[in-house]
Amino acid sequence: MLQKAKGHSLAALRVDATSQQLQDHVAQYLQRQAHLTGSRVLSLLAARVREDPFGKVKKLIKDLIVRLMEEATAEAEHKGWCDTELATNEHTRKEKTAAVMMLHAEIDELSASIAKETQEIAELVAGIADLDKAMAEATDLRKSEKEKNEETIADAQEAQTAVAQALTVLKDFYSKASEATALLQQGQQPTPPPIFDSPYKGMGDEAGGVVGMLEVIESDFARLEADTKAAEAAAQKEYDTFITDSRVDKEGKETDVEHKTAKKGAEEQALSSAQSDLEGTQKELDAALAYFDKLKPSCVSEGVDYDARVQRRQEEIESLQEALRILNGKEIA
Repeated sequence: MLQKAKGHSLAALRVDATSQQLQDHVAQYLQRQAHLTGSRVLSLLAARVREDPFGKVKKLIKDLIVRLMEEATAEAEHKGWCDTELATNEHTRKEKTAAVMMLHAEIDELSASIAKETQEIAELVAGIADLDKAMAEATDLRKSEKEKNEETIADAQEAQTAVAQALTVLKDFYSKASEATALLQQGQQPTPPPIFDSPYKGMGDEAGGVVGMLEVIESDFARLEADTKAAEAAAQKEYDTFITDSRVDKEGKETDVEHKTAKKGAEEQALSSAQSDLEGTQKELDAALAYFDKLKPSCVSEGVDYDARVQRRQEEIESLQEALRILNGKEIA
């Protein structure tokens, strides 16, 4: 019995020694893998493998493999969700950014056009006012000039009538005087006063001078009438042309004012709509940017990227599986 008990004790010691050797071998293997992969998990496990009981070590490795696989599955699912959310968010951010820029450009263009239309309308209204003022002044001037010309023409006509009447009277008078002188010359000749050196012949020369002077005056008044009428006709024609051109210009400006006012109204409505669209689109862009900031911590890695984490975890799992095979080799033996 003592020999049998002693034999069992020696076998147990041999088993324990083998288990420790396997654990040391696994610990060394895990330490090498930890160094190669940079895995802190394998490094910590390598330290525990030497200290914990053999059965506990196997369970620890199995549990760790399961946990790492679960993490890989969860991370893969999370990665798929992140990829979808990031792609959708990026599309939204690009779309809304482009829309905001386009709306800003549209608003700037509409604002500039409205300002231009406003200035042009003001200039047209001022031009219309200037035309009204110029036509009113021209009308007043034409009225005054016309009255003066009509007065001058009337005076010239009256003067011509008066001169004509005077000429008629003088011609009649001098005609009768000439006849009387002729009759006297046919009869008894009066004795000329001693102061005359020649016979008395009447007032024919004096009559010719007065009549000629009056005829010149009559001609001057006739010329004045004709010149004034011509000047009046020219002034009236010039006035009529000016008024016609001014009215055409005014009508054109009024039409332009109507068109520009309508265009300005349409642009103001478009500007209001664009500003409203910009406000809504900017809110959507802000929301997309805020959501992107929310996604960053869990979906945008600033350190090790996803592929590197997956590769390292896979290497950890494979190392743990190899370590488990080494330990299982002891049991098979």
